[in-house]
Amino acid sequence: MVTVLVGTQWGDEGKGKIVDYLAEEADIVARYQGGANAGHTVFVGERKHVFHLVPSGILHPDKICVIGNGVVVDPVCLAEEVETLEKNGVSVRGRLLIAENAHVTLEYHKLLDRVEEKQKGNGAIGTTGRGIGTTYVDKYSRIGIRVSDFLDEVVFREKLRQALEIKNYLLKTYYGQKPLDFSVLEAESSGLRDFIRPMATDVASYLNQAIKKGKNVLAEGAQGTFLDVDFGTYPYVTASNPISGGACTGLGLPPHLISRVIGVAKAYTTRVGEGPFPTELHGDLAERLRNAGSEFGATTGRPRRCGWFDAVLVRYACRLNGCHEIVITKLDILSGLEKIRVAVAYRHGQSLITEYPLHTRTFREALPIYEEMEGWPDDLSRVRTWQDLPGAARRYLRRIEELVETPIKLVSVGVGRKDILSRQC
Repeated sequence: MVTVLVGTQWGDEGKGKIVDYLAEEADIVARYQGGANAGHTVFVGERKHVFHLVPSGILHPDKICVIGNGVVVDPVCLAEEVETLEKNGVSVRGRLLIAENAHVTLEYHKLLDRVEEKQKGNGAIGTTGRGIGTTYVDKYSRIGIRVSDFLDEVVFREKLRQALEIKNYLLKTYYGQKPLDFSVLEAESSGLRDFIRPMATDVASYLNQAIKKGKNVLAEGAQGTFLDVDFGTYPYVTASNPISGGACTGLGLPPHLISRVIGVAKAYTTRVGEGPFPTELHGDLAERLRNAGSEFGATTGRPRRCGWFDAVLVRYACRLNGCHEIVITKLDILSGLEKIRVAVAYRHGQSLITEYPLHTRTFREALPIYEEMEGWPDDLSRVRTWQDLPGAARRYLRRIEELVETPIKLVSVGVGRKDILSRQC
């Protein structure tokens, strides 16, 4: 059985924690897109773990974790992440596999990402500077370097030399930057080859054979639906497909094997970087949500923009991803608010809009139409059952269910593993 976990907003919904929770039911946890721009945070006791490339399920010692072909892999970042995990007592080697046909992020991808973003000026989209988009550009330009190439010294040297001819021309001629040194990059990569080699495999064959033997796979998406390069708030998007369909192309799985899709939504809305955000709040209320929810990017540390829950967005995401259920995270952050708002539609000029518009200008100019609901004063940190939630909190969740047309099965009320309420609908 394959379960796919997706973000239904602009990422940062708390997917890492939910993957960690759902990993109990899985044998294999597999990342299917994105790269080191992901920042999945999981608390185990007092210890905080931040994941960029390694699937969050690695914290369970009996699980195999997989990085699929849809992910772009930064060997330097991966080595640092594995080293940090193992220093913290988490065994990784021997339990982590990497797709041979995944593409590799190298230093010139990161440098070009930063330089090109700066060059855009007011048109900058707010990338993480981790070289994700530039790696995908090379992939689709068919000049990328895959893991299998990286591990073959002869092939790697040839491809690196060809790539640097193009990249150094761009850096020097167009951007006025110093060219990168072939020997330095080759030496850095050579030191990582032995680290990567034991993990590299044909992930698609591995997963399909495992599923045939009855293993359960949890496919972990990064970012969120509205950062999807096709369906998100383009051009303010990531360079991959975080939606559930991305699990097929990013892991080599046929669609009929996916039996369950779970969406994750924050009880309010956040986004990092530029782009339209109809329900965005400003001033004291935005600061309150940001500070109470620790809304700072796990990868960049940038403060997240905060706003009310947008049911128009999440309904569209649930439909697009085929969500069977959703998880609501950070419900506890809304405690203490006298009134809580939910966007149920938009107004654009004289038009009422009830569906998410793919036209970016329309979405940027849209004004949210809100329903207002009663808040609750109660601290939710000790709540462990749905029935123990304050009545106003249950009414808020039920209204979200109605608006997004998808049942809520899990609710998170804190950062710990035990702070998740299971609900039988």
